[in-house]
Amino acid sequence: MAAASSTSQPPERAQPKRRALLAAAAGLLAGGHAVAAPGLGDAVADFTLPDAQGRRVRLSDFRGRLVVLQWINPGCPYMGKHYRSGSMGALQRETAARGVVWLVIESNDPTTRDYFDPSELAEWLRREGAGPHTLLMDDSGQVARAVGARTASHSYLVGPGGRLLYAGAIDSIASAKAEDIPRAVPHLRNAIEESLAGRAANPGLTRPYGCNLMLAPG
Repeated sequence: MAAASSTSQPPERAQPKRRALLAAAAGLLAGGHAVAAPGLGDAVADFTLPDAQGRRVRLSDFRGRLVVLQWINPGCPYMGKHYRSGSMGALQRETAARGVVWLVIESNDPTTRDYFDPSELAEWLRREGAGPHTLLMDDSGQVARAVGARTASHSYLVGPGGRLLYAGAIDSIASAKAEDIPRAVPHLRNAIEESLAGRAANPGLTRPYGCNLMLAPG
């Protein structure tokens, strides 16, 4: 399976501001909004968001299956490395074939330069070789706040019964270098594998890294 080109770039537009590196203390969103995010084993509140075509999609539509919620930003190099290397597309294809659902979410404020519209995101995902997924638009930032998402690449695994099984980073090395991927601990992959096998993810919580989400006021 060919990997996406390492020279691929975000859509042709003004580059978003790269608010980077590690999210700070748990429980805070970029912008300083306190949240009561679900803990491991807690029910993840149902939500409804439009997809790239404007169709309404509910988290509960996928009850009975493992669901990955992943926040994206094509302009964030810390997240982009996983797509441009082909590793994320490969993981999506492998796990989707085993029944895992991938919901990739844009939550940046539409008035900021960090925001990408649905057509830009869909084109970027296509060009980067993303696997089966549904793109959702969270323009208000409401869903990001509800689950405590703080960065592009922040990933969550929701179990068949709607409870949180994993939350945190895709892997263990907080860098923008694709060459670091093979030597990193693949936290998200491991959590999916453990959950498919009926075991608890270990660790179930890791520290997310990436560019801070720029949420709309609210």
